[in-house]
Amino acid sequence: MTAASSGRLWGVASGLGAGAMWGLVFLAPKFAPEASPLLLTAGRYLAYGLIAAVLIAPRWRRLAPLIEARTWRALVWLSLAGNLVYFAFVVVAVHLAGVAASALIVGMVPVVVALWGLRDRSGPSLSRAAPPIVLAALAVALIGLVCAVGALVSWSAYAVGNSRWMARLPEVSPHDWSLLTGVVTGGLAFILAVPAVWTAQDWSGGQWLHLAGVCLGVALLASIIGNALWNQASRRLPLSMLGQMIVFETVFAFVYGYVWEGRGPALVEILAILMMIVSVIWCVRAHAPPRGAEEPPH
Repeated sequence: MTAASSGRLWGVASGLGAGAMWGLVFLAPKFAPEASPLLLTAGRYLAYGLIAAVLIAPRWRRLAPLIEARTWRALVWLSLAGNLVYFAFVVVAVHLAGVAASALIVGMVPVVVALWGLRDRSGPSLSRAAPPIVLAALAVALIGLVCAVGALVSWSAYAVGNSRWMARLPEVSPHDWSLLTGVVTGGLAFILAVPAVWTAQDWSGGQWLHLAGVCLGVALLASIIGNALWNQASRRLPLSMLGQMIVFETVFAFVYGYVWEGRGPALVEILAILMMIVSVIWCVRAHAPPRGAEEPPH
């Protein structure tokens, strides 16, 4: 196995791990159903920011000179698009449509990101990449594309922008980039916290303690661990292939939703999940160089 193939394999494994962690966010509104979308969003990302600040503090003196003003601006819009705005949409969708249906919010992200990635020189030809992209789109359409188009646009913009900025800063590790994003997201969430608290003025101490536990759990698993794994995938995979990794979030969200609801998937849902998995495998194969050809560096 070549170094490029090995790196790609680790990239896919990291994408799978990120999907497993991110799928948990669809259960957060179920664990704290009394919390408003604004309060749950502010709580999760305040916890993310606090944990990130503690973890990045020992390395701050080395990182600070590497982060310019334009990088901070990029971190602000990435934090909004990939975290605050996206998660608020997810919470609303879960309340309105349930876990399984809301998982389809991100079901079209692989298609959007993969199509964007075809513009890169490192991406495969359209004839090789189009079939798995079309299959992923059909998998979503098979069940029905529901609400929150805003979440689709928001997360697609984040996935593309995050990959671009990590490529510009190779000296910043994927984990440190995730922590920097967390610090900025936490700062933005602090602004949301004031109006969010007004939605729960009559809460008891036990309710606040329960919400804190949910927010800390989601922040640690989905934001700290999940984002670090995603950034590893972003650094190892071309953008046209990276988009397909988001399918894992949808698949795991379905599985967690079935466990929570105590039911198995319907036949049409099984078919859609299988199509999503096949689209990822197909996409990985589409990015493999022809036999005898030398793999380009990524």
